[in-house]
Amino acid sequence: MKIGQLLLMPFSLIYKQATDFRNHLFNIGSKRSLKFEPFIINVGNLSVGGTGKSPMVEYLIRMLSEKYVAATLSRGYGRMTRGFRIASLDDSAQTLGDEPFQFFRKYGEDVLVTVGEERARAIPEILMAHEETNLILLDDAYQHRYVQPDVNILLTEYSKPFFNDYVLPAGRLRESRKGADRADIIIVTKCPELIENKEEYITRIRKYNENANIFFSKIKYGSPKPFQEGNTLSENVFIFTGIAKPEPFHGHIDSFLNVKGKKAFKDHHNYTEADISDLKKIVDEHENLSLITTEKDYVKFLSKELAECSKSLPLFYIPIEAELNDAVGFEKVINDKIENYFNRS
Repeated sequence: MKIGQLLLMPFSLIYKQATDFRNHLFNIGSKRSLKFEPFIINVGNLSVGGTGKSPMVEYLIRMLSEKYVAATLSRGYGRMTRGFRIASLDDSAQTLGDEPFQFFRKYGEDVLVTVGEERARAIPEILMAHEETNLILLDDAYQHRYVQPDVNILLTEYSKPFFNDYVLPAGRLRESRKGADRADIIIVTKCPELIENKEEYITRIRKYNENANIFFSKIKYGSPKPFQEGNTLSENVFIFTGIAKPEPFHGHIDSFLNVKGKKAFKDHHNYTEADISDLKKIVDEHENLSLITTEKDYVKFLSKELAECSKSLPLFYIPIEAELNDAVGFEKVINDKIENYFNRS
């Protein structure tokens, strides 16, 4: 542990005690977790940001939306609206948040995409508007215990697993490591191609959860796609991102393109016309340069204002998907739990 972390440990202890007490109140029933009729799958984490929740939610959408009448429910972090909202063609990343808008852009014909800060109030709103909904995917609600999920999926990043981390502010955990015991499924995300210490990870996880199904996943990067049809990607690129942990993305781009520079904005950054002007200057300073970013950042440029002022730029994005080491086993666990639930109903 670094000296800075040691100095912050007293504050982490206070934070840990507060979150432990809150969890205890839910565990003994003093605070109520509400059960709803649709089958609810929660995808979340113990840490702040960057564990790959969005690719996992998208994986579940592709897996389940043909068989069930599904909805996604996100908080809508970073949006300029408040309260419950059902995504429509009038929406943007600014009105929904970047991840929910990405869900809507890609899967809006397959699932109902919604946002709402208070999940326990949002779910009845979903059912009032679309009573046929029988499956809900909760995005980043592991600590939102007012809703009782039927399956709790906990994600933890390979390079920073929860069992090596500490509670805020000394570390990045939103609650103590023992919170992992609420998970039904634990997925170690963003793994390298070859995982040499898989058994060590499983052993360490088992200290905090003896029964959860454990899987490993990696990020599968797609080919670069142009913002504007007809643009051709050059070998020289400038990377800009507004995500929590851009280093793996940077590393992937470095592996096949000539990177001339990088700019990392904060997570959920709302791009402005000033940002576009800065990117234009970078392009003007180089010969034959393309700009490349993430899919999560790309959707923000679909707003009318940004689309108009950026249309002349050579912009590209990289789509990503989650790829599980045992997709058949994972899907069997999920499908069995859903089928057992509806057979009991």
